[in-house]
Amino acid sequence: MRVGIASDHGGFVLKEQVAKLLRDAAYEVVDFGALHSSPGDDYPDYVIPLARAVAAGTVDRGIALCGSGVGASICANKVAGVRAGLIHDVFSAHQGVEDDDMNVFRWRTGHRVSAGLGIDPNISQGSLQRRRAPPTQSRQSEGT
Repeated sequence: MRVGIASDHGGFVLKEQVAKLLRDAAYEVVDFGALHSSPGDDYPDYVIPLARAVAAGTVDRGIALCGSGVGASICANKVAGVRAGLIHDVFSAHQGVEDDDMNVFRWRTGHRVSAGLGIDPNISQGSLQRRRAPPTQSRQSEGT
């Protein structure tokens, strides 16, 4: 599984830790930056390319990191085909994938990350996601 990862300076240290965990677990990691911590950078510069790659299928899932977790979620969700959610633990990650077809995971700085991460490629879409997907997708295309 190819996993894209992105952060601004606020999430840089956590991004490096998560990328290492992913590589150690045999995931292919595509780093969209930041490549070094610089207080002048902003998450849209990294999150938008990540979100576009998820939408295009270049990466299977994405992880975006910033200080609060909110801004990068809003930014990623502006890209058609992206369903980004702020997660707090492995349960919310699994729930987001199974029930809501989440494909970009958002963590805030200070989030404690475990090796499981909740991005298991074997998580399948549950019945709630299959029921919710068509109305959600039609609303997205209508811009509502």
